[in-house]
Amino acid sequence: MLQVSNLFVSYGAIKAIKGISFRVEEGEIVTLIGANGAGKSTTLRTISGIVKAQSGSVTFLGKDILTTRADKIVEMGIAHVPEGRRIFANLTVEENLQLAAWLRFTRERAAVKRDFERVFTLFPRLKERLAQRAGTLSGGEQQMLAIGRALMTRGKLMLLDEPSMGLAPILVREIFKVIQEINQQGTTVLLVEQNARMALRIANRGYVLQTGSIVIQGEAKDLVNNPDVRSAYLAA
Repeated sequence: MLQVSNLFVSYGAIKAIKGISFRVEEGEIVTLIGANGAGKSTTLRTISGIVKAQSGSVTFLGKDILTTRADKIVEMGIAHVPEGRRIFANLTVEENLQLAAWLRFTRERAAVKRDFERVFTLFPRLKERLAQRAGTLSGGEQQMLAIGRALMTRGKLMLLDEPSMGLAPILVREIFKVIQEINQQGTTVLLVEQNARMALRIANRGYVLQTGSIVIQGEAKDLVNNPDVRSAYLAA
């Protein structure tokens, strides 16, 4: 579904991504793990067209999207849940969800209604807070809204950036359970996550980024048992 090849990204003189290559197959959960500053978020932002690459290729469903505008990438089927949620704080929960479906709101009303119900099935609390301003939600509820908003685009691939950030352990478990449900319902997931233990628990495969380069890759179960991964990212 997604193939990233020899990708280079810089911020001025700083080389953020140094020729990384990886793939995501349809139906998988693939995780990128690594320390702060490793380049994980930059990778997602480049895939979704927010950050421009120097060179390389990003191919989605057989089409190179490296120079495609971010809004067109959403139309093609990639939904991005950014780090820090980035919900529209002054709009209601309902308005946030409606905005994500604006491209098809008038011509696919029945389908949009079904998408609302899907979001409310996964996140019942959002239905209870439909008329509430998003900025007044708790951190966990804002994360639910950010994921729900991505679902409203009907994307085939969801990019998730640090969904557990700032959440209590019980909410982290809830969010990761929902990520698995979303995947089981047919959405492929590329997950960036500092909680490597939780990420590898639900992922099929993983890549370890270190200062802009992929240094380890493999099946999630193998990464969990890799001594370098264990000492760097899974130590209690």
